[in-house]
Amino acid sequence: MKKEVLELAKMIDHSILHPTFTDDDLVRECKVALMHHVASVCVKPYAVKQAAELLRGSDVEVGCVIGFPHGNSSTEVKVVETERACNDGATEIDMVINIGKALGGDWAYVEQEIKAVTDVCHKNKAIVKVIFETDYITKIEDKIKLCEICTQLGADFVKTSTGYGFVKQANGDYNYKGATLADLELMRNHSGPKVQVKAAGGVRTLDDLLAVRAAGATRSGATATASIINEAEKRFGK
Repeated sequence: MKKEVLELAKMIDHSILHPTFTDDDLVRECKVALMHHVASVCVKPYAVKQAAELLRGSDVEVGCVIGFPHGNSSTEVKVVETERACNDGATEIDMVINIGKALGGDWAYVEQEIKAVTDVCHKNKAIVKVIFETDYITKIEDKIKLCEICTQLGADFVKTSTGYGFVKQANGDYNYKGATLADLELMRNHSGPKVQVKAAGGVRTLDDLLAVRAAGATRSGATATASIINEAEKRFGK
């Protein structure tokens, strides 16, 4: 794989999170991740053990979502869920904050929750990505506050969204924006130098991936991994 393509592949956390995915789907998508040498797969908690077995000995890490997708579990449950995921073989944890607490300005709660999960991750030599859910956390000052908290606590990544932050539209339909370049630039500018930025939601093409990289992201969630890497190989060579 050409250097430019591999660098892009190693930005991708291949998402295997749709509620309808079966074990057969997990096997298929782990093969996609292996074929394209992505950074990691991102799976649901029950699937960590199977994904770790499927990817054993490869260059693809196993990531797991915690409190997904709406962050409503108690801190204690998120801690237990994180510990279990790490024990099952996860080396990367994507946790959703308590969105309601953040919107209500209960920053002490939010800080304690992020610290509890971050501490468990680091104890288990796993990295933690803190999901803000920017479709719901829309005020700039709230996003900045979250970046400051994550920097202070030593989180490894700040992350825009889950891809499931559906907001009711004027016509009654539900949709989401996911990662925006403005949010990524804001998060990069207000996070410490040791904190990386992950885009999630809406990155579906090579140009999308290049755009989020230019905005400061070093990782991106994706389901369209195969088409993104195939396009990269056409553009940059295999």
